[in-house]
Amino acid sequence: MQTAIALVAVVFLFNVAPAFAPPTWSVLVLFSLNSDLHPFVLVLLGAISAGSGRLVLAKVTGLLRNRINKKTLENLKDAQQLLEEKSSRKFITVLLFIISPLPSAQLFEAAGLIGVKLIPLTIAFFSGRLITYSFYITGANELKAHGIAELITKELTSVWAILLQLLMIAGVVLLTRVRWSRFHKKKS
Repeated sequence: MQTAIALVAVVFLFNVAPAFAPPTWSVLVLFSLNSDLHPFVLVLLGAISAGSGRLVLAKVTGLLRNRINKKTLENLKDAQQLLEEKSSRKFITVLLFIISPLPSAQLFEAAGLIGVKLIPLTIAFFSGRLITYSFYITGANELKAHGIAELITKELTSVWAILLQLLMIAGVVLLTRVRWSRFHKKKS
């Protein structure tokens, strides 16, 4: 039971972090390699904790909307309207949260800043993670005897992973600078 509580705490805290936390799959693989938790429990607790953490991250980031200048806030409102005005865009946005290879912290930060509805995105994220985490845990169980823990630890300190996180943070900042109103069809 203590291991399950530790897993929930670690995954939740890593998913509340705005950047530089190791990917959740690596935490789940490490727990898989070093505990007796059933794979189903690992996947389910991991997906619930990750989704909850990302939802909190988006909500907290959304609180920053009150601290940004009026022009930036108008740009964000235009981005929100653009995403929500067509159901096809809503579908693409939800799909992005299900299958995106991009770091999800910045996706949730952007969603929080833009002010889109977070529950559908969190449910999509959770659903996608149930599938992907299942693959990682299955793979970890298969490779348990081959020293995969060392490989994961090496990847957590990768210069490329750190650079990608910095680029994604810059992308969130750039999101606030785009004049989203240019993309709206003007209504007569």
